[in-house]
Amino acid sequence: MSKEAIKSALYLVPTPIGNLEDITLRALRTLAEVDIVACEDTRTTGQLLKLLGIKAKSVESYHDHNEKVKSDYLISKILNGQSVALVSDAGSPIISDPGWRLVQSAIQSNVEIIPLPGATAFVPALSASGLATDEFCFLGFPPQKKGRKTFLERISQIDMSIVVYESPHRIAKFVDELIATCGAERQICVAREITKIYEEFIRGTAIEVKDYIAKNNLKGEIVVIIEGKQQFEKRLRGYNADNI
Repeated sequence: MSKEAIKSALYLVPTPIGNLEDITLRALRTLAEVDIVACEDTRTTGQLLKLLGIKAKSVESYHDHNEKVKSDYLISKILNGQSVALVSDAGSPIISDPGWRLVQSAIQSNVEIIPLPGATAFVPALSASGLATDEFCFLGFPPQKKGRKTFLERISQIDMSIVVYESPHRIAKFVDELIATCGAERQICVAREITKIYEEFIRGTAIEVKDYIAKNNLKGEIVVIIEGKQQFEKRLRGYNADNI
């Protein structure tokens, strides 16, 4: 199959979340050939490109604080015939990362958007969690203050598996909150350091995972998968039937 030439377009390019081998040949070529690589942190992406052996033509910052101005700037570059690749610090761009405004601007300006498949943390975490995968709800990061209680109450009522991102220094608090809103027996899986050397899956009831976290200092990126309400209730009914 012949290689597709790089166009004047917006490319959404996933980068590895840990293991450098988790990048596609297409992504490597795109990053090497586009006119501009837009990224959250030029130092982080610059180091990644160096490790991958890529000498990008131009690397420019695009993050929460300059998103509006840079969106207009990048779209103007594409409209003038250039190509732009958007990356995040790790994983698929825009998934709990900046970029939504840029995509919206591209759509409004009739700029072609070309999304590449690739690394993201929640898919491998969900697939190895042992919880139902036929339906799931991805909620990203919990609110830190306003709306947190509502967020947790929402989780308690969702019937399908729920996927949430959390930081290592807040994971103990989050599991405590899950116990308070969803019950100590709700099954969860805490997946950390996906694709990295210390990759770990902590599976069990919320109270069992709480006990593990209390005895171990968890570090790294964390994905939490929570058993849906319907699956939880079915499991409890089956357990009770077996013990009648």
